[in-house]
Amino acid sequence: QVQLVESGGGSVQAGGSLILSCAASGNAASRSFMAWFRQAPGQEREGVAAIAWFGNTIYADSVRGRSTISRDNDNPNRVYLQMNNLKPEDSAVYYCAAVARDGRNPLRPTYDYWGRGTQVTVSS
Repeated sequence: QVQLVESGGGSVQAGGSLILSCAASGNAASRSFMAWFRQAPGQEREGVAAIAWFGNTIYADSVRGRSTISRDNDNPNRVYLQMNNLKPEDSAVYYCAAVARDGRNPLRPTYDYWGRGTQVTVSS
């Protein structure tokens, strides 16, 4: 069983930055993909970024170049999402996920474990 706890959400103005953090319990997360998803009201959950246990990363087109996903080198059960140049359309609840069931498509929402989410609101 893996428990995920997100932190770092908040309200920022357009053009600002945020760092989201996700802490996972247990060891399974450190040996799997971990990812960030987001869901705005009335929309489907969207994959934002994912990082493999060996370090490879993948980003959604909507955030590529503005966001960086990373793992803590000292604690691979912790991942971060640095988001820069935030836009109002980035507003959503951001969820951390771990242990992908489909490693070929780590931005699909087919993960075994999910956090409760953290709200990000970007005002224009």
